[in-house]
Amino acid sequence: MPKGHTATAEAGSGGLTATEHRLANGLRVVLSEDHLTPVAAVCLWYDVGSRHEVKGRTGLAHLFEHLMFQGSAQVTGNGHFELVQGAGGSLNGTTSFERTNYFETMPAHQLELALWLEADRMGSLLAALDDESMENQRDVVKNERRQRYDNVPYGTAFERLTALAYPEGHPYHHTPIGSMADLDAATLEDARAFFRTYYAPNNAVLSVVGDIDPQQTLAWIEKYFGSIASHDGKPEPRDGSLPEVMGEQLREVVEEEVPARALMAAYRLPHDGTRACDAADLALTVLGGGESSRLYNRLVRRDRTAVAAGFGLLRLAGAPSLGWLDVKTSGDVEVPVIEAAIDEELARFAAEGPTAEELERAQAQLEREWLDRLGTVAGRADELCRFAVLFGDPQLALTAVQRVLEVTPEEVQEVAKARLRPDNRAVLVYEPTAPDAQDDTSDAQDDTEETAK
Repeated sequence: MPKGHTATAEAGSGGLTATEHRLANGLRVVLSEDHLTPVAAVCLWYDVGSRHEVKGRTGLAHLFEHLMFQGSAQVTGNGHFELVQGAGGSLNGTTSFERTNYFETMPAHQLELALWLEADRMGSLLAALDDESMENQRDVVKNERRQRYDNVPYGTAFERLTALAYPEGHPYHHTPIGSMADLDAATLEDARAFFRTYYAPNNAVLSVVGDIDPQQTLAWIEKYFGSIASHDGKPEPRDGSLPEVMGEQLREVVEEEVPARALMAAYRLPHDGTRACDAADLALTVLGGGESSRLYNRLVRRDRTAVAAGFGLLRLAGAPSLGWLDVKTSGDVEVPVIEAAIDEELARFAAEGPTAEELERAQAQLEREWLDRLGTVAGRADELCRFAVLFGDPQLALTAVQRVLEVTPEEVQEVAKARLRPDNRAVLVYEPTAPDAQDDTSDAQDDTEETAK
């Protein structure tokens, strides 16, 4: 049996507990009992995302998310989906800059099936990976890119802003979807080498949450995962550190057939896992988190210059996080009008900070979001994996709410004053073109994150 230790409920954890264990091959295991409903969630995080990719081979992490559903030694074709759904469960996988995860939510009595399935593909996917499955999923991913990025209004905004916010050569400069050229260039041997390097038990965290018997669950995990060999050849991810402030405003204008003018911006903010990042999250919530926020009230309600205005945080641990501003203009309103109003509101917030009422409302909003995640077995399993992989301690997931509530108004004002400045943002401006003008140039054009299966 694997060795481990039991954690008692910590202050601020809401009574939630988790136990941690490690198999001899390096697989970290986190268990959390919850007998409220007869279901169990299995979540497996691999410490690999697009930041681990190299130039010329982008998109491999996301491609592998798809390949993992194409069969393994004992489960052929679409069998993983068929077995889970046939047992009354649900499943999916997602890819981000910093990790790839796979998850199932099952009736509690079907937990063993989910564990066996995850272990089978971790241990034997290479036995089933061939040219046919590679070509099949390469085409699926390329089609996904067309449908979600290239052929929808504002679809490439995330990709464009990321490339602006992180300089050329930075590990976060490209997004998980990858480029068409790199997807075409990836070979079967590239995929096999990628799997051998990153899909090893000592590069993964497995969490199981719900109506479980911990002793029996650990016995199953040892039975199915314990014999999978570890791998020690994983290279360290490239350094993602950057100066706290960009030092200039980076800007790109995109002329496309879109419904309305848009102003989008990415501000460089503190790394995830820090108190300053929590303060930034609260600042963005006050400024743009919903219809009670300052920017929504100013732009949509008062000035009526915009039809939508939001400001949210993309938390990142291995690089500066991004404050994501997204405003769609109303009618014929010009972008400079919107931009001037935004800068005025940000300057006022930096000078005055949040009111007591605003901070209380923002903390309540983030607290509700955290409790919503921790309150479901699937959400808690995911957060336990996230804190284990990115910060080394799954127990931090259980006290995250308390840390948000401890942030002071002064800390919120400080991060806004230091970071929410015109010289610390990448800006993307969309200017609509007429449909016929777009058609005239189409012949000259060579035409994540969660991926639904």
